[in-house]
Amino acid sequence: MTELYIQTPQIDSLPLSKILGIPVYLKMEALQPSGSFKNRGVGHMCVHYAEQGTRCFVSSSGGNAGLAVAYAGRKLGIPVKVVVPSTTPSLAKEKIAAEGAEVIVHGQAWDDAHILAKKLASENHAAYIPPFDHPLIWAGNSTIVYEIFGSGIKPDAILLSVGGGGLLCGVLQGLHAVGWDDVTVITAETEGAASFAASMFADKLVTLDKIDTIATTLGAKRVAEEAFLWTKKHPIIPQIVTDRTAVNACCKFADDHRVLVEPACGASLALAYQGLPVLKTYQSLLIIVCGGSGVNREMLKHWDETIQ
Repeated sequence: MTELYIQTPQIDSLPLSKILGIPVYLKMEALQPSGSFKNRGVGHMCVHYAEQGTRCFVSSSGGNAGLAVAYAGRKLGIPVKVVVPSTTPSLAKEKIAAEGAEVIVHGQAWDDAHILAKKLASENHAAYIPPFDHPLIWAGNSTIVYEIFGSGIKPDAILLSVGGGGLLCGVLQGLHAVGWDDVTVITAETEGAASFAASMFADKLVTLDKIDTIATTLGAKRVAEEAFLWTKKHPIIPQIVTDRTAVNACCKFADDHRVLVEPACGASLALAYQGLPVLKTYQSLLIIVCGGSGVNREMLKHWDETIQ
């Protein structure tokens, strides 16, 4: 099977290692072709359906998954329709369109776009590619762990951001596949989009009333059921940060590592830059720098100047 992702670098972060007093490694998923880890799971699903002869992809997305589907469609020669909510930044919509996909704006949150996208897929006899909730997507995302395993470095904990839970499910699947079921996973969400943490605290799946965060690509009102089920089988520590600290982390990360990332990615980086005490209890930490294409210097500057 042809895959549509690249093996990303795994580097040391001297600035974050100094803050936490332990070795900190960065898995640089921001360097994927579409700018985020979505090339792995979403790309894997697109290739699967292409090999089955599908003639059209329809996706719903806050931005990054749609861009990954659009990229896959261009590479595979298959037309793509992407439904995004009104909160998706213009930059992300422009990048999706630049890949040759049709962009349709619908609803206030990803959940609204999801409903319309499924309807369009049915009407067009197309393959529906969701952003996070499918076994093929989890399988594709699990390749991150296989690469970490192949590096010869086993971290005590892995820190990652959670939106709908596709990355989380893939990482956990990969950890168990390589026998690393003792590696703690620490999740990061922003206030206003913390459906996974809310579900863990309530010990049941929780659906948020609305999404209210600058980190719009974390904007799923309810995480995948599979993500919640993993809380019963693996050590997971949920954490929540403010939009302000997520943006601060994006700015610091750009200075430290010369890479722009979205606030959704900044959520996990914020925990490290804040020196969260629980992180210092481990011997080593790996952060999945999930990336995001809905950001540029001007947007980051605007967020830095306006977010309280």
